[in-house]
Amino acid sequence: MEAPAALHNPAEPGSVQIVVTSPEQMRELGRRLAKLLRAGDLVMLSGELGAGKTTLTRGLGEGLGVRGAVTSPTFVIARVHPSLGDGPPLVHVDAYRLSGGLDEMEDLDLDVSLPESVVVVEWGEGKVEELTEDRLQVVIHRAVGDTTDEVRQMTVTGVGERWASVDLSVLAA
Repeated sequence: MEAPAALHNPAEPGSVQIVVTSPEQMRELGRRLAKLLRAGDLVMLSGELGAGKTTLTRGLGEGLGVRGAVTSPTFVIARVHPSLGDGPPLVHVDAYRLSGGLDEMEDLDLDVSLPESVVVVEWGEGKVEELTEDRLQVVIHRAVGDTTDEVRQMTVTGVGERWASVDLSVLAA
């Protein structure tokens, strides 16, 4: 399978732009990303409905080796997928229906889960940034409207000291 294409953006250090052309490439990108993650990491996913946030998270779950099918947690807000090995569990949150900021998110105890888990939050902008100074922001753009176009333009940005020395371009290697 052809790997996603990466375009380094020197104007934005700690950031890489990636073009993904199929759902399988998105899952593979998730598997690659899982190799960079460790307990305590927060990953924020944003993008239009149907952009591939859950597909990427499914690949993350496969790469992390967690139990259970990774599906959209829209109606339950959060799902915890324990590790099948010695890796961290995956906490998958969909904050789409939550209107408040961190106060509303506190009921999910993400601050308690974060140190020992990989926490992935869909639609978390303006809601979870205060959990940690270090996070990975993934923005997925897709064509909107009546289209069958599978191409996704992604920007992956590491924020904070944790990500300062991580080479994100390996995501498309």
